[in-house]
Amino acid sequence: MIMFVILAVVILGSALVCVTTKRIMRAATFLLFVLFGVAGLYFLLDYTFLGAAQISVYAGGITMIYVFAIQLVSKRTLQGLVERMKGCRVAYGVLMTLVGLVTVIAIFLKNKFLCMAQQLPDAEISMEKVGHTLMGADKYQYVLPFEFISVFLLACIIGGIVVSRKDK
Repeated sequence: MIMFVILAVVILGSALVCVTTKRIMRAATFLLFVLFGVAGLYFLLDYTFLGAAQISVYAGGITMIYVFAIQLVSKRTLQGLVERMKGCRVAYGVLMTLVGLVTVIAIFLKNKFLCMAQQLPDAEISMEKVGHTLMGADKYQYVLPFEFISVFLLACIIGGIVVSRKDK
């Protein structure tokens, strides 16, 4: 329980700093801390495969964010990047956050998720079943979304390269 509380504080604190900082590199760094904290939660639950995937995939993704941020934006722009927060935008953000929180709580209460969580059996799911579900093409299996995401990420990388080219 102590480790969970430590990880939760790290995740929430890093996420808060990530969205409120004015520097792009600091935001990416704190996002990296959030993702490592989530991986820590996976390891805490003994899901070593998901924890390792979280670190390898998302830590690699954060490295790509660093590379693209440096390539796409000039050094002077990165050093002097400051965005002013307007009061109306902050109020709108707080209002949307509260609307989202009320919606999530209403869905939890309507569908009785907390009661269902207590009724679930305490059985462990085998890695074979997780792998079959991730790579299967039947209903409620995820190979098609993975393929769409890989094509989308490839398009993002090609777009980043095209944008970062110097025109002569």
